[in-house]
Amino acid sequence: MSSSTLLSRRDLAFLLHDWLDVGRLTERPRYAEHSRETIDAALDLAAQVAAEQFAPHNRAADASEPTFDGQRVRTIPQVKAALDAYARTGLLAATMDESVGGLQLPHAVAAACSAWFQAANVATAAYPFLTLGNANLLLAHGSAEQIDTWVRPMVQGRFFGTMCLSEPQAGSSLADITTRAEPQDDGTYRLVGTKMWISAGEHDLAENIVHLVLARIPGGPPGVKGISLFIVPKVLLDADGALGPRNDVVLVGLNHKLGYRGTTNTLLNFGEGVHRPYGRAGAVGYLVGEPHQGLAQMFHMMNEARIGVGAGATALGYTGYLKSVAYARQRPQGRSVADKDPTAPQVPIVAHADVRRMLLAQKSYVEGALALILYCGRLLDEEKTAPAEADRSRARLLLDLLTPIAKSWPSQWCLAANDLAIQVHGGYGYTRDYDVEQHWRDNRLNPIHEGTHGIQALDLLGRKVTMRDGAGLELLLETIRATVTRAWKTDGEAAELAGRLGAAVDRIAVATRRLHGAGDPEVTLANAALYLEAVGHVVIAWMWLEQLLAVEALGSPDGPDADFLAGKRQAARYFFRYELPRTGPQFDLLESLDRTTLDTREAWF
Repeated sequence: MSSSTLLSRRDLAFLLHDWLDVGRLTERPRYAEHSRETIDAALDLAAQVAAEQFAPHNRAADASEPTFDGQRVRTIPQVKAALDAYARTGLLAATMDESVGGLQLPHAVAAACSAWFQAANVATAAYPFLTLGNANLLLAHGSAEQIDTWVRPMVQGRFFGTMCLSEPQAGSSLADITTRAEPQDDGTYRLVGTKMWISAGEHDLAENIVHLVLARIPGGPPGVKGISLFIVPKVLLDADGALGPRNDVVLVGLNHKLGYRGTTNTLLNFGEGVHRPYGRAGAVGYLVGEPHQGLAQMFHMMNEARIGVGAGATALGYTGYLKSVAYARQRPQGRSVADKDPTAPQVPIVAHADVRRMLLAQKSYVEGALALILYCGRLLDEEKTAPAEADRSRARLLLDLLTPIAKSWPSQWCLAANDLAIQVHGGYGYTRDYDVEQHWRDNRLNPIHEGTHGIQALDLLGRKVTMRDGAGLELLLETIRATVTRAWKTDGEAAELAGRLGAAVDRIAVATRRLHGAGDPEVTLANAALYLEAVGHVVIAWMWLEQLLAVEALGSPDGPDADFLAGKRQAARYFFRYELPRTGPQFDLLESLDRTTLDTREAWF
């Protein structure tokens, strides 16, 4: 397999085939038209289009971010060309039903395909990423007419989609949104309000933009129970589906960001009265599903987006890692500490132990994170297609618990990998001459959007580990312990590492009981971020033990695979020796019910 500095094709083959065995999914009716050959062809197509259409303008889109002249948003032409090429692959609808133009690929495979585009150009990839989430929500909750009207053009790449949640005064506190939706005699609604931080909210890349908007119908209950979901297109359609009048959705301005600059980020006004479709003010909207169910429906897109954010963070960390490896191999500097001859030739910096330390750290983060993302995709395949309801229910519960970890762990630690990639490059890494500084800037968004690190922590400790009387957490611990038991039965190195992982799993159980037994939710949740980090590290250690077992099952092949598998072993060792031990003091602190942050007064800052 040819090498790339975007992702490792060999690693994807190892994870999908040697570990997750996605080929067995083709025995199920939904995936029966696929085989290993079609799966590998999809991966190769994604790699090719990402390299040829997305990667070449990554820096140009960052340097020449979208502009707004008061009338129109303009992006550099390469963005649309890349998105048109993406649409032609059919991968936008990779997992969707054939009846709507989908390929019915396994979700784990589709996640691997998407990672190529995110690694190549995460800002351009954001447009189809949001569109896919929008379309999947409508497939789950929309009417047949809404699917025909809005999803089919999105699958074709003619329309793009957004999600409009936050407002300037509300941010992540969706209970405080004020956008209202007034019912009309014809069954539509007129929306009035303002939405902030809307990625891809306005652009010149598609015929239409389909906004999914959270708003309140007057008379509904307060808080999140009174939120409904609406389709609000940028351009309304005629009875025959042709583009009609402009809807009353107005771009106020673009937000200028540290990274992700190629993706427009917008402040939108709905119902400002600028366009007055059909002679009246208010943006025309179409209710999705039942009134007051909007947040539950939007979580369909948000949960998908959260794992997608983790995948994007992983892809950015991964490409930064590969580029720092390539740089370390070709950059001569210094000599061995054992060589005292100043006239001896310089060595490439990869020969220095501290550089290898930084590369190993990156490898352990990004390959561990990629395993988690693809594992979540495999769980989604089980949830959707497992023959037995018990297996589908088990996968759904485990995926629900892992979602905040899959979003936040890569967002934190693959960002750390990007930081190390800059460090490997030295002074050059801090300049715009090398890609790694942009990857860090792009990745810095991922701990923030689709629910900040703190929100994911509250979700994990406050909701997910207690749902169904703790059944989700018990399932996670049981699943990890099953891996530990398998490893103990081997004669290889996995058996040694299994003991360490088993002890860490026991610490999760003790810390969780201690935190929820405190009798004070403020004390419990004050420690949520630390809990997320500690549990996340244990989960990634589990991913590494799983990979090590897969390596041992392959035996000792010769050739390039020998180095690949040895690298997997070494990264697993590194994570268990350098990273997993971090969790010991963290669990100690959690079990102490520490009040340091809670007792800190505002005046002390």
